[in-house]
Amino acid sequence: MEANGWSGWMWVLGPIMMVAWLAVITAVVWLVLQATANSRPQTRTTPVEGAGIERARGILAERLARGEIDAEDYQERLAKLT
Repeated sequence: MEANGWSGWMWVLGPIMMVAWLAVITAVVWLVLQATANSRPQTRTTPVEGAGIERARGILAERLARGEIDAEDYQERLAKLT
């Protein structure tokens, strides 16, 4: 028997439709977020002055220690940093 037009299938199809609409809304929100994330300018934080030079000196020292560069090349590159 039907009561007010509700059949037995409505108890099955109702939740399925709710999940489908939730998936559609989630997909739209995700697409909007992806589109706006790609259009936002990338902001770079400015490093503390001197921190980049100290890191570069450390890398040079490591390369010298591993034998990738010789002492003369190390001195030349170090002079260019300052």
